[in-house]
Amino acid sequence: LKCDAVVSEISAGPGTVNFTINRELLAKTVLQQVLKDGSEYGVKSELFSTVPKQKAVIEFSSPNIAKKFHIGHLRSTIVGNFIANLKVALGHEVIRMNYLGDWGMQFGLLGVGFQLFGNKEKLKTSPLQHLFEVYVQINKAAEDENTKKLAKDFFRKLEEHDEQTLSLWKQFRDFSIDEYIRIYKRLGVHFDEYSGESFYQEKSKEVLKMLENKGLLQKTIKGTGVVDLSEKKDLSLFSTVMRSDGTSLYITRQVSPYLAAAIDRMNKHNCDTMIYVTDKSQNNHFQHLFQILKLMGYDWVERCQHVSFGLVQGMKTRRGEVIFLEDVLNEVRSRMLQNMASTKTTKEIEDPMETAEKVGLAALIIQDFRGLLSSDYQFSWDRAFQSRGDTGVFLQYTHARLHSLEQMHGNEQLTDINVACLQEPDAISVLQHLLRYDEVLYRSSQDLQPKHIVSYLLTLSHLAAVAHKTLTVKDSAPELAQARLCLFQAARSVLANGMKLLGITPVTQM
Repeated sequence: LKCDAVVSEISAGPGTVNFTINRELLAKTVLQQVLKDGSEYGVKSELFSTVPKQKAVIEFSSPNIAKKFHIGHLRSTIVGNFIANLKVALGHEVIRMNYLGDWGMQFGLLGVGFQLFGNKEKLKTSPLQHLFEVYVQINKAAEDENTKKLAKDFFRKLEEHDEQTLSLWKQFRDFSIDEYIRIYKRLGVHFDEYSGESFYQEKSKEVLKMLENKGLLQKTIKGTGVVDLSEKKDLSLFSTVMRSDGTSLYITRQVSPYLAAAIDRMNKHNCDTMIYVTDKSQNNHFQHLFQILKLMGYDWVERCQHVSFGLVQGMKTRRGEVIFLEDVLNEVRSRMLQNMASTKTTKEIEDPMETAEKVGLAALIIQDFRGLLSSDYQFSWDRAFQSRGDTGVFLQYTHARLHSLEQMHGNEQLTDINVACLQEPDAISVLQHLLRYDEVLYRSSQDLQPKHIVSYLLTLSHLAAVAHKTLTVKDSAPELAQARLCLFQAARSVLANGMKLLGITPVTQM
C-alpha cells in the first residue's frame, strides 16, 4: 500500500492496518467547505444527490378550540415544526397544516354557554382562556336535560347554516386563530393553512355516499354507520363513520381524522407525501383511516405516514396544570429569567426577556428531542434548565461563547488562512466531527427522528468547549490565532444550523 495525498502514513499492527490521514488536507477541506456552504453545509452533500425533491403536506399541532391545549399539542407542534424545517432545508416543498377541532356537539354546548355566561370583550382580548372558562361552566350544567336540548338545537342551527349562530361560531374560530398565530410566533412556528373539521361537513356527506356506492358502508342495529375492516369480513374489526342520531355526518374525531380531509388535500395539493404528527394514542385511528382509503381504491394512501410520539408526564407550571400553550411559554421564560438573574457571570443583556425565552425554549426542545419520539418521558424543569450537561441551555451557552470570541477578535472575513497549523488533537476532534454532519442529517431525514441531530450538536458543543480551553486565540501568534478563529467560526456555524433545524433560535449573548 502506497501513501498518497490523503493518507500520509500506513502501518500494520497485529491483525490491523492503520491509516493516518493527512491532517493539513483534513483541516483545509473541512473548513473551506463549512465556510463556503454556510447555512447549506451538510445538505449539499452527495449523500442527498439521489434523493428526489418532493412535495409534502405536514399536519401538526391541531388543538381544539375552547378545550385545553394539552402538552401533546405542544409536542406535536415542535415535532411537526422540526420535520418541516428539515424537509425545507433539504430542498423539498412543504405545506404546514394546522387542523383545528372546530366543529361538533361541543360547539352546541359552547354556543349555549356563551349566550348564558359569555362576555364579548373577554372573547376579543383572550378568546382561548374565555371560551375555556365558558366551556367549563356550561359543562357543569350539561347534565340538565334542558341544557342538552338547547345545545342540540344550537348545533343543529349551526349545521343548517343559520346566520346568527354561524356568525357567533365564526367569531369563536377567528379570534382563536388570531391568538394561536400570536402564540405560535413566540415558538417560531408558522402555518401555511388553517383547516379544520368545519370545512368538511359537506364533503363528508359525499364521502359517505361514496362508501355506500362501493358497498363499504354497513348499518348496525343501533343505526350507526360502520366500515368493516376485518379480514374475514365478520365485523370483528370495524370503524364507525356515522352516528345513529344523524348529527354531523362526519367521521367522528374519536375514530379517525377525516377521510374527506385526506382526499381533499390530495386533490388540492397532489403531494408526494402526507405526514400526520400526533401522539401514539391515535395509532388506531390512522390505521383505520389508511385502511378505509385503501378500500376506497386510493392508491396514494401508500404515501401517507403517521409520525407518532409518546406522552409527557410532569409538565406542570407553578400555577398548576398546563391549560394553554402560553402558560408553558411564560413559565419557560420566567424560570430562565430567574436562572439568569442568579448567575454571577450573566452580562448586561440588551433584551433579557427575549433571550430568556429563546434559551428556555431550547431547554424545552432538547429535553423533548433527546430520546426516541415514540418513548414516553418524565419532564423535569430542573433537569431541562441545567447549564452544564446535555441540555439546550448548554447549546445556547456554547453558541454565545463562540460568538463573543469572534466579536472579540475582529469579525472580518477570514481569507488566506494557513489552517495547516491546526494539528492539535482537540482541533482534529472538532474537524472530524464537523465532517460527519451530513451523515447525521441523512439519518434524521430517513427516520424523521431529531435525536441524531441533538446528540451530534451536544457532542460538538463538548468538543468545542474543550478546544476553547486548550487552543487559545488571545496570546497566540497571528497565523495560529487566525486558524483557530476559523475553526471556532466553523463550529459555531454548524451549531447554529443544527439548532435552527430543531426549531431553536441561537442567542449571541447569555
